[in-house]
Amino acid sequence: MAHGWRSAVAVIVICGGVIFLGGWWFISRGPQAVEQYVEVAAQPQIDPDYSDVIVPANIAPLNFRILEPGQAYCARIHGDEGKAIEIFSKSGQIRIGLRPWRALLEANRGGKIVFDVYVNDAKRGWHKFQSISNTVAPERIDDYVVYRLMRPTYNWWKDIGIYQRRLADYHESVVMHGRSFEEGCLNCHSFVGNEPDTLTIGLRSAAYGSATLLVQNGAVEKIGAKWGYTAWHPSGQLAVYSIGKVRQFFHTGRMEVRDVVSLDSALACYLAEDQAVVCPPQLSDKERLETYPAWSPDGTRLYFCSAPILWKDRDTVPPENYEKLKYDLRCVRYDVENNRWGDVETVLSAEETGLSILLPRVSPDGRFLLFCMCAYGVFPVYQPSSDLYLMDLASGEYRRLDINSEYAESWHSWSSDSKWIAFSSKRQGGLFTRTCFSYVDEQGRAHKPFVLPQRDPTYYHSQLKTYSVPELVKGPVQASRTLLGRAARAKASIVVDIPITAATVRARKTDTWQERE
Repeated sequence: MAHGWRSAVAVIVICGGVIFLGGWWFISRGPQAVEQYVEVAAQPQIDPDYSDVIVPANIAPLNFRILEPGQAYCARIHGDEGKAIEIFSKSGQIRIGLRPWRALLEANRGGKIVFDVYVNDAKRGWHKFQSISNTVAPERIDDYVVYRLMRPTYNWWKDIGIYQRRLADYHESVVMHGRSFEEGCLNCHSFVGNEPDTLTIGLRSAAYGSATLLVQNGAVEKIGAKWGYTAWHPSGQLAVYSIGKVRQFFHTGRMEVRDVVSLDSALACYLAEDQAVVCPPQLSDKERLETYPAWSPDGTRLYFCSAPILWKDRDTVPPENYEKLKYDLRCVRYDVENNRWGDVETVLSAEETGLSILLPRVSPDGRFLLFCMCAYGVFPVYQPSSDLYLMDLASGEYRRLDINSEYAESWHSWSSDSKWIAFSSKRQGGLFTRTCFSYVDEQGRAHKPFVLPQRDPTYYHSQLKTYSVPELVKGPVQASRTLLGRAARAKASIVVDIPITAATVRARKTDTWQERE
């Protein structure tokens, strides 16, 4: 009896092994196992929509889900060069191996990669859909993107963090989280160009007040003043940032109920070597609202947005005529050697466009200025009308980009080689912002965008946090989250006061936090 029982177990184990090995063989061979199929005169529906896009050779695998009904699925990914990737799936989820994907993209830089999709319908057998073709750009993208993840809450902050994602794979790490200083708020992270060595982060906390963290070469200083939108001069010698009175309010009867108004604002200038703040009159007109500073790559021009104040009461929310407020795009020349500001010039007026002009960002090669325009106001992410535009700085001509959707596009940045843009988009339903990328060619055409790839193809259907302010950088942030949290909880090491005039106000330095401490 015992011998018969053992024999039965042995048979079961052997049969199980045969079935497992047979299944492994079939899965590993992928679509080669499909010997007979019927061709379908249409491309398959996949999610995310990774079709007809241009991608960098150092991007993570574009995992996707096949939306066509079936009981088994195959995908073959191949190019003119390199070894094809073959995947079999019962769920329709196509998860691509990192190493073969990297090899295939590198082998086909400047060429095409093709997705062949096969679906097995129980009634009709295997079907092969028309191929999906994508292009691998000759240019790589910067190694990291830094963004803020937060819940789409209305009137308080919690569980907010700034993260960095390595674009060649799915590795995501925390730069800093609000839990490190009692669920404080973090925003307005900014770098010098695309270099990760210098970083500023704005902080708000009920326990520790408002401040700004300044990271330089691994050391962290806490500045006793809250910086808004910040633009570092390419030299790293100074930073221009916004100060103001920003308030949120709500609408009824529309999909996007939130709105933001700036009751008062100006631009201030922090001189790094002197640890001092000035407010040049060109950037702090009492009759206007100034915000969103951005430097030209040579540091000779500062672009910013400016609007006339339409109300007398700077405390009522929303103020009278808030829906009529529209910002102009302006610039001012700057001489860094002599620390001199020129006269203000209007680059593009709201009167000319009929829209509010916001968030200017100049490409590192100095050719183009990327900005967004919306119906009114200062906060485009809450404006479904917000679209991305590109201006040729040589001619002054501008145009609406073809990559826009019916929902809000905003918070954009350039790669260091001016070939890629990262931006926030609500195109996936209008509620949550996601980070998207687009290739910009020599003629300034932005090509069909693709969403930040994730390991799980269904990730964005369950991710209830929003991505905001994606900044492309060449490497990881040079300070640990432990060090940043410790600095956030400490007393300010640099204490500055915002001057009423353009006279320099000296700061008081007491301490610097460094990694070795």
